Amino acid sequence: MASRTPIAEYGRFADWPDEYPELLTSLINLLSSGSPDSVHGAMQVFTEFIKSDLTEDQILPVLRQLLPVLLSILGSTESHSAPTRARTVSVFRQCVTALFMVKDQHPQGTKEAVSTILPVWLEAFKVLLQIDPKLDVTSTDNWDGLAVRIQIFKTLDTIHTSFPRALTPYLQNFLSNSLIHLQALHPTFTEFYLSSSESAPRSSEDEPIELPQLICPIMDFAAAVTRGGKARDWFTTSNLHSLVAAVFGFVQMTEEDEETWANNANAFVAQEEDETQSYSVRVAGFDFLGSLIDRSPANTAKTFQAVVHQIVQSSQQQRDGGRQDWWRPLEATLAAVGSQAEAILDCIEDEEDSGRQKPIDIEYLLSNVIPSILTLSQHSFLQGRGFVFASQYSKLLPVELAGQYLDAALQVIEAADAGIPVKISAVKAVHNFFQGGADSALVALAPRITKGLGPFLFVTSDDTLTLVLETLSVVLEVDKAKWISTEMADSLVLALLEVWNKNNKVLTDIFSTLTASSAHGVYEAVVKQALPPLSVAIASAKAEESWVAGSAIELVTSLVQGSPESGLGEGFFALFAPNLFKCLGEAEDRDVLQNGIVCLTVVIRKDCNQLVSWSDGNGRSGLEYTLTLIAKTLESQDESGGLAIGDLIIHLLRRAGEAVLPVLPQLLQAMVGRMRSAKTATFLQSLVIPFAFLINNQRDTVLSLLETMTVGPARNGLDVLIQTWCENAETFQGFWPARISTLGLIQLFVSERPSLQNLIVKGDIIVNKTNKDAPTEFTKIPFPVKALKLLLHDVQSGGESATMSAQGGAETYDVDSDDGDEEWTEEEKMHQGFKEDEFAFLSDMLGPKGMAFDNDDVLDESDDEDLKNDPVSEMDMQAHLVAFFKDCAARNTANFSALVGQLKVEETLVMQQVVGA
Repeated sequence: MASRTPIAEYGRFADWPDEYPELLTSLINLLSSGSPDSVHGAMQVFTEFIKSDLTEDQILPVLRQLLPVLLSILGSTESHSAPTRARTVSVFRQCVTALFMVKDQHPQGTKEAVSTILPVWLEAFKVLLQIDPKLDVTSTDNWDGLAVRIQIFKTLDTIHTSFPRALTPYLQNFLSNSLIHLQALHPTFTEFYLSSSESAPRSSEDEPIELPQLICPIMDFAAAVTRGGKARDWFTTSNLHSLVAAVFGFVQMTEEDEETWANNANAFVAQEEDETQSYSVRVAGFDFLGSLIDRSPANTAKTFQAVVHQIVQSSQQQRDGGRQDWWRPLEATLAAVGSQAEAILDCIEDEEDSGRQKPIDIEYLLSNVIPSILTLSQHSFLQGRGFVFASQYSKLLPVELAGQYLDAALQVIEAADAGIPVKISAVKAVHNFFQGGADSALVALAPRITKGLGPFLFVTSDDTLTLVLETLSVVLEVDKAKWISTEMADSLVLALLEVWNKNNKVLTDIFSTLTASSAHGVYEAVVKQALPPLSVAIASAKAEESWVAGSAIELVTSLVQGSPESGLGEGFFALFAPNLFKCLGEAEDRDVLQNGIVCLTVVIRKDCNQLVSWSDGNGRSGLEYTLTLIAKTLESQDESGGLAIGDLIIHLLRRAGEAVLPVLPQLLQAMVGRMRSAKTATFLQSLVIPFAFLINNQRDTVLSLLETMTVGPARNGLDVLIQTWCENAETFQGFWPARISTLGLIQLFVSERPSLQNLIVKGDIIVNKTNKDAPTEFTKIPFPVKALKLLLHDVQSGGESATMSAQGGAETYDVDSDDGDEEWTEEEKMHQGFKEDEFAFLSDMLGPKGMAFDNDDVLDESDDEDLKNDPVSEMDMQAHLVAFFKDCAARNTANFSALVGQLKVEETLVMQQVVGA
């Protein structure tokens, strides 16, 4: 074995081929030598080479020499061990990946390699997978034979991703092999992983070979093929039934799972969460089932029904027969069907809406199977699964039955002797019930559940604590927490502050909900308990623990957000303002500054007078401190604050009124000055939109100020603003900002000021057909023409022309590719590989600025309530723009007819349609 290291190290670091031109030949000779050590060492070198050291020009020649030798080793069962043969497949997989990486640079060579090399290897895989897999797990010494199969299925998955067309003729065969492997290996999986303390045999080498290492790639490959949709003929009723039954069998809890989850609450919670799941056979199985139901919902749901029926019956028989682990298959079945709850519920609804029979009878399980499970405290995992399953399908439960399930879950939460799995499952069930249920059915239980969850806050951590907090959050949202008493709010805040101190958990949603409760005295009670310690935390946080201050500021912000319409209450801002401004004045951490900006913005929105009227012991006002913070942010080269600083300025201008007038020129000067060096779109938006707001409200005053403002050599403020605005107007995010920009441009156009009429700005991109690498250049046009172009674009974005390209208005080109799309269905061909509903969703998302132009709810997500209710957000912008254009045409505003003559032909046609409409 010692001979491997020197050549491996030399091969890795040698500057091949310049320093060692014969290296490739030497390695090929070593592979052909028959010596296990030489073969092993040479393959290590090739693995490293193909990963990183070979250039695009070297890969193809190397593969031509290397792959035939590797294939020879793979087929030499007598001469080479299974781990060595498995490494040949692993190196081949690296070669496939490398080939995929260079296919654009060497299309012809790659095409030749794919057509000549892949079929030979795929034929070899076909032969090897037809050998009975049980032969590889009969030995009590080792399961080395599985190594080859593991690498083959991993490689098939890679080929399917990289060169699917080459694999298409083999898909049905490999799917059959996948099913045969799953069925043949399940008894072994049961013996060594589900029902025995006996360990699986070790590998003959250092690296262990476990059965899950093969099962996962098999399921991953089958899932990928299912998603690809190129082997749909294979998925007959019989094959689908066998496949689903096999997967249900493999997703059972192993003995190791049971032992770990019974004693580790966080591990148990993590395996239930999509975002935190560590990869396992169970996770791979759920993912595969998801692929099946996505591709063929009704057929897969019908298959689920048949398999579930069988397992419910066989589990009962095993239970009656005294078998101890009878519960495992039933728990796995409920977990599997529960993992696809959303898709199954959608499928049931679609089938019934179409007048067809529902494909799976979940109600039968909820009424006749689950209730008896909820009392099986000796089988806590099955008992817990019953609670979670019922909550996942709570939409199908009658109100009375849902109440019974919730009451049972509550009894478990309140019970002192219940184990970890069932308690956590009950909490999870409560979370699901409350997340999807009607307030009227849940409000009576909310106080009891809140009280029951309280003790969990002190004894949980990490994932479990997150689940408890998320559950508490959805419970408090029921009827907007009107049911909570001041005593309960008081004790809850104390507990939450302790959680925050110990775990640094984000509690903003809970605090906002609590303070927003309209129950008498609750807001005052929460503020009285929370604000003083949070204020102290803001002031006392050490520089190296800036997250403490940042998090405390976030929590104060959440208190402000939940405040009533009457304001923050006497003394609120005065209590924490000194510590807040001291912290922000000294802070360098951008998260702290960002949180401070957001906090002040919300204070201004909710109770601006408290900020304006407050001053420190030296007579310095809250407004002065706020302007200092804005100046600090504008001076910083860090633009990550983006939109937040713009929101602060906007709300300051909207709310502070005359109080801000004395410092307005200084503020505007700083903003215009920063425009010259600003780089990011969000930061530039923050600088421009306040001007759009001011111009829409006090146009002539602001323009006069800008015209006399000097910014750098030979430029005035108006020039800098207009250039910046025109270059970035089409990138502005948010519903209100985009609209106020449009209204501002209208005001600029109708002002007819000579300073604007004569201003030259960037126009359209100049396309250089002779030199594609030439720098981007633009035409130069007068500002009024540019304003018309931008406003005309806004009209189009609100009408049918915005969706022309998505609906087939643009010319398309048929490019030869290896995506295997020749087997798309007619529906998929019409919608570029997607089903109609999938394509419609994408078309909506690809409307102007990444979303449907008429989807106000989506557009409003980033805008606060103030801006949503602003007249600018509520006006009919389309009608306003059309009226503007018609009025300009009638009055010939700013020499409108001559300006229209400078538009592009297609723009002129649209303008004629708008004006003539």
